[in-house]
Amino acid sequence: MPKRPKLRTVEKYTPPYSLNQFPSGFALNLGKEIVYALATRKTDRLEGSDWEEIFAGLVGADWKPSNVGLDDVVFQQTAWGAKTVKNKKPFTVKKVRLISGRNSPVFSYGDEKVSGRPPDELGGKILEIFNERVAAIKKNYKHLRTVVLIKGAGLLELSVFEFDTVMYDLDMYSWSWNKRGNLEGKKTKSDIHKFTWQPHGSQLTIIEDVPDNRLSIRIRQPTPLDKSQILEELQFDDSWVEVIE
Repeated sequence: MPKRPKLRTVEKYTPPYSLNQFPSGFALNLGKEIVYALATRKTDRLEGSDWEEIFAGLVGADWKPSNVGLDDVVFQQTAWGAKTVKNKKPFTVKKVRLISGRNSPVFSYGDEKVSGRPPDELGGKILEIFNERVAAIKKNYKHLRTVVLIKGAGLLELSVFEFDTVMYDLDMYSWSWNKRGNLEGKKTKSDIHKFTWQPHGSQLTIIEDVPDNRLSIRIRQPTPLDKSQILEELQFDDSWVEVIE
């Protein structure tokens, strides 16, 4: 029997942590970020860009805001798109609607109009646009994920989960126009609603299942910091401001 050849070991890249299993200290540090935000802002507003920056800091990654919205956070060969969504019950909600961005057949394919087009043909083009974006980013990264922050009332209850960002098989979905004039995509075999596309604005919304093993935290409302107190702590004086006439 011939001797088996000796091969060099191929080093395989692994992401910084397993999918949806956030690093040690992640939950506590997220809580600190939210408490700080609530204490220093007049409102409980926390937008997508805030979440991108916070998440990047929590996992030791780089925050690189992207027009595509699929690779806003980068760590070595792993990239994340970061999304926020409001829900009154972040601990128990089963599905959330995530805005993926503009998917315009008029712009991407040069179509003159979308009204009156066969829904399956139009829906296929919309998914092809999304798939092309994902494929382009996956050329640069071994792993592509989406991380979602579900925001409860006042940011006092929060849940986080993530999933692999994938391309969709066009043959698995059927499309139809709903009563509001929006295009809906459903899984052909199960009739489960997965996509909604709005002709006005070309916005595509993707409905995602929220896993039971989501990370959930509850925050105690902090006392807002007084502006004059902060300035005093900084030892502010008028010389810090130069008026340019």
